[in-house]
Amino acid sequence: MSEFIGSRISLISVSGVRYIGTLHEINSESHTVALENVTSHGTEGRRGNPAEELAASDHVYEYIVFRGSDVKELNIIAPPGQKEENRPPQVPDDPAILGVSDQSFFNHRIDEAFWM
Repeated sequence: MSEFIGSRISLISVSGVRYIGTLHEINSESHTVALENVTSHGTEGRRGNPAEELAASDHVYEYIVFRGSDVKELNIIAPPGQKEENRPPQVPDDPAILGVSDQSFFNHRIDEAFWM
């Protein structure tokens, strides 16, 4: 199992919550799975009743240990050392571009007089 350490993992608990993180350890003695840099994506409709669904969270947990018997599904998203395909698009080599931000700071309409 050590060849999977460092892989990006999608884990679904028996509660139906999906977590994505980096595999830190699978402990066969304590029957646990440990992920680091973990995000919770909520139940994503798996419970079938909107009132019982759990929302996703933006919080990144440094480290979570899961009880193996409470893991319903475990999938490898990316092997160790490989980045997920959620990379930002490459910025064109354009001299008109002064800078790039991951978050849009142009939330308001730019006045036409700005361009004249």
